[in-house]
Amino acid sequence: MPQVRSAFNKASSRYNESAFLQKEIAKRLDEKLEVIAGNTEIVLDLGAGTGLLSQPLLTRFPDSKIICLDFAQEALKKNPTKNKLCADANHLPLSNNCVDIIISNLMMQWCGNLNQLFSECHRVLKNDGLILFSTFGPDTLKELKKSWAVVDNQTHVNSFIDMHDIGDQLLQNSFQSPIMEMETLTLTYQTVTDLLRDLKAIGAQTVNTRSKSLTGKNKFQSMMKMYESYRQDGKLPATYEVIYGHAWKRIKEIDLIQY
Repeated sequence: MPQVRSAFNKASSRYNESAFLQKEIAKRLDEKLEVIAGNTEIVLDLGAGTGLLSQPLLTRFPDSKIICLDFAQEALKKNPTKNKLCADANHLPLSNNCVDIIISNLMMQWCGNLNQLFSECHRVLKNDGLILFSTFGPDTLKELKKSWAVVDNQTHVNSFIDMHDIGDQLLQNSFQSPIMEMETLTLTYQTVTDLLRDLKAIGAQTVNTRSKSLTGKNKFQSMMKMYESYRQDGKLPATYEVIYGHAWKRIKEIDLIQY
């Protein structure tokens, strides 16, 4: 976790310049609110970072209080909104039943314990509150993973959770009627180095089990050679499996009766 926080803090100054995929997914996530959003006094932008989603939320909910929470302080400094909290999403500094909507764009893949995260989200949401999020699925950066796999058996690319497992964890934490969706987006690059430069620029190059052997020149060249086998129409593809999910905190009336 400290490695991830450090990477995002370092990337904050140039994050918005390279985060075109993150901007597009934030846009698509915001559009989903047109259909499912209800009464909204307080909205929590969880993993708000530099504000790619915060700004659309201010436009969509002009009369609501938007709380922008992130664990990377330098990223929050770039966020132009007023209400900012630097905190860990697994330990939200918010009271029970105080938030109408939690919305999170591409943050959950960095949380090591989704069970703890969803438990906290359920705690701070009001009854009938909504959680809406995007994250990455297992096929994300599959070309890079397969290219490294030919070189050695070290972990060079982060692993991501299957959307069905995410849905199960929502249910285990008492969320109702989870809806999970998936789409595949592909970015293209001239070289592997361009892809890795983009990942570094948004702080996404950190792998918790990173090995010192990763920097070996021969291994790196072998990986790049393997990646060339994916080149199509003069470009190298980088696949992203994008997962969208939403669910409700709905406490049945019988559960509210005190015996």
